[in-house]
Amino acid sequence: MHALASILALASTASAIQGFNYGSTFTTGAAKQQSDFENEFTTAQNLKGTSGWTSARLYTMVQGGTASDPISAIPAAIKTKTSLLLGLWASGGDTSFANEILALKAAIKQYGDDFVKIVDGISVGSEDLYRNSPQGIEAGSNVGTGPDTIVRYIKETKDAISGTGLEGIPIGHVDTWTAWYNGSNKAVIDACDWVGMDAYPYFQDTMANDISKSKSLFQEALDKTQQAAGGKKVWITETGHPVSGKTVGQSVASADNAEKFWKDVVCPLLSSNTNLWYYTLQDAAPDTPSPSFGIVGNKLTTTPLFDLSCDKANTGSSSSSSASPSSTGKGGSSSTASGSDASTTSAIGNSGGSPGGVPSGQISSEQSATVTPTAISPISTGTGSSGSGSGSNGTFTVPPASGSTIPASGAQGLQSGAFAAAFGAIMAAIYAL
Repeated sequence: MHALASILALASTASAIQGFNYGSTFTTGAAKQQSDFENEFTTAQNLKGTSGWTSARLYTMVQGGTASDPISAIPAAIKTKTSLLLGLWASGGDTSFANEILALKAAIKQYGDDFVKIVDGISVGSEDLYRNSPQGIEAGSNVGTGPDTIVRYIKETKDAISGTGLEGIPIGHVDTWTAWYNGSNKAVIDACDWVGMDAYPYFQDTMANDISKSKSLFQEALDKTQQAAGGKKVWITETGHPVSGKTVGQSVASADNAEKFWKDVVCPLLSSNTNLWYYTLQDAAPDTPSPSFGIVGNKLTTTPLFDLSCDKANTGSSSSSSASPSSTGKGGSSSTASGSDASTTSAIGNSGGSPGGVPSGQISSEQSATVTPTAISPISTGTGSSGSGSGSNGTFTVPPASGSTIPASGAQGLQSGAFAAAFGAIMAAIYAL
């Protein structure tokens, strides 16, 4: 029975993490409260036409309107059984980041193991390198920060959780694929346990980017990020297509095109056991931004603006796809090529970074806080467990060809050799009892 339990545990980690990105404020600037996050998380879990959206990626640890109080998304996630990819905002300066650390420590102390066990990972910063690059500045993005600062902040985060229940949780950084492919940012990759990639073919207006090209553009971005990551896990932390807004290059913002993007890009990711946080569940709350990426409109509802099912999706790989490098696990080697130099990256043009460089509601009011932080010692929760929330730390692999005999599993038709092997082992163990 012990062997069977081990096999069942292996099978339970076969599915990857699926979630959405959640800002800390509404479009009016008002801070979201616990009930607001609860409503969003519950809606995501019950969307019609799909299932499994049980993780939330946050951009900050700080509750809007405070200097360093933990964000109210945490108790909302605990209550709704939502796992969290935590985010520490890293472009507000050292005082702002110190407040992020204070909020992280306070959350560990306040919520203990209930919090620790739902954490998927920690992201130190979001698109800071892109916003600090010539492309980001040209695109009118908000202020960013450089690689040396991100590396220092990653070390400070690891020091902050040392001796707590979160010690050992995978820590990474989220940025655009062009930032990762820029060799001058290799030090950040070396400091990360995983690499978070943001990619928006909609914004790549220096290339042919009509909706039919989205799949190949996304795959190219992923290939380059994996090359730069040198074997470290690549998580898809933002991608999507707008349901409304202006035409960028040849890419038209519409619900029909958002659905095609979902079928062509998102569904293959879901079937390939990839950690994915889609942008976004809702960004029109209450006002509709331009462009708007939300799969629901101004009203928070489980009925999406387009079909989210994947049963008729094209799950084959794009023409530019290649198998992802094998992962070496947390803290894996990054000894392979780290991408091009800055001059090569600058020739790519718009990288497909987030709308305006910073998604709606992403920057919380604590960014400009000037409160001098007070020390909070690391608090041990007594669990010794880092927890992983839901699922394994998957990376993208090319889905099986349409003629593959690997059985489909789950609402998204999960085609996972690891899952099939684990299932076979389970059945063999049962018959052997």
